[in-house]
Amino acid sequence: MTHHEAVSEWIACVSSTVPHLSAPQATVLAWWRFGIACTRSCGRLTVATVLALLRTQKVATIEQRWYEWWVAAPRKAGTQRQTLAVTTCFAPFLAWIVRGWHGKQIALALDATTLHDRFVVLTSSVVSRGTGIPVAWTVLPAGQSRSWRRAWLRMLRVLRPAIPPDGMVIVLADRGLDARWLVRRIVRLGWHPFLRSNAGAKVRPAGQARWEWLRALVSPDGQPRQYAGTCFKHPASRLPCTLLVWADDTHADPWFILTDLAPGIADRAWDGLRAWCEQGFTCTKRGGWQWQMTQMTDPDRAARRWLALALAMFWMVTVTIGTDRETGPPESCPDLPDLRPLVGGVRHGRMRHIRLVRLGWLWLLVQWIQQAPLPLPRQLVPEPWPITPPPRARDHPLQRVPFTSPSHSAPTRAGSPPARFLLLFLNLLRPHARGITYDPIPRFF
Repeated sequence: MTHHEAVSEWIACVSSTVPHLSAPQATVLAWWRFGIACTRSCGRLTVATVLALLRTQKVATIEQRWYEWWVAAPRKAGTQRQTLAVTTCFAPFLAWIVRGWHGKQIALALDATTLHDRFVVLTSSVVSRGTGIPVAWTVLPAGQSRSWRRAWLRMLRVLRPAIPPDGMVIVLADRGLDARWLVRRIVRLGWHPFLRSNAGAKVRPAGQARWEWLRALVSPDGQPRQYAGTCFKHPASRLPCTLLVWADDTHADPWFILTDLAPGIADRAWDGLRAWCEQGFTCTKRGGWQWQMTQMTDPDRAARRWLALALAMFWMVTVTIGTDRETGPPESCPDLPDLRPLVGGVRHGRMRHIRLVRLGWLWLLVQWIQQAPLPLPRQLVPEPWPITPPPRARDHPLQRVPFTSPSHSAPTRAGSPPARFLLLFLNLLRPHARGITYDPIPRFF
């Protein structure tokens, strides 16, 4: 299969998935997604040059088609011109992911990212396999004091038709989004909030009349607790919910999670899924599509460009599903290779040494060099949601190891204190030097 045949299948796939797109819009989107994935760049001139060399056309012709794809209709020449409404693509894109999703559990992460002092991008991402795939976003000008409430609510409302009724969806968010209006919208959609709250709020546990500070609920030994009660003392903000509380020595602030699930059902380890959306932001910038180099200043144009970035990320993630040590390629995709003997499989609970987006790009490059068929988006096999490991039992109290004087004539062994300190220092530096992403969750429990 040549790249022309692969892109033709992509065009047919995009047209069937997002039927409201016109034929020229679907064609430009498919080709531009292909160019972004091949060059690991979303620059207009870079991608246009590669596509022009592949299609033996002028660079200016390809660049003009891409320009007309993202600008509004009044800026185009002619009378029968259309403006691509990127909001209408969110639900079909999520439905495309859900159709190939194995399982009923889906985690959506709400977060924001910035681009210098120009843009603020509010995103809703499907988190899976150590990364976040954006499925809805709103690009706003940076430096403006405005409420983001309407944008968050609109994105959640638009995504609702793509989720099956029997699916279990949790919506994760960091501190600052623990508001009653967001919880009520999530519950009304049939999903479950899993929002981290600030420590400066008050809670009234069920069966009590007194309001307590959230910090007062933290166990002295840091053991996790769950309470059913009402959060936020102000009458206009009161929220009946379940509160998950825990703390540890590795973080300065304790953790408070608000959810509507009954005590005993939710697991505090699920909050670690939220960190995967940060890997998605990294892949859109220096770790992937180099969006931080753009010179755009129009938020609407930037939102349309994000559609091509999201499709490229989805493509790269789905072609690397054969790297899990336990599962490997699914039986429904017999043409996908088993990459575990080559790159080493990743066992659940262990860190991933290379991002799936980068691994997918490398596999695409190899297929291209070998003139092999280019893979299309496949089914997405998510990893099981993390669970909190049981506490470790201590059979004996901690004992201080005496420090060995360096004047001793005995050689330094790997178990001696100086060598241990050196190994600890090297282990701390190694993840940052190699760009390691942790999988499936950060170990702060």
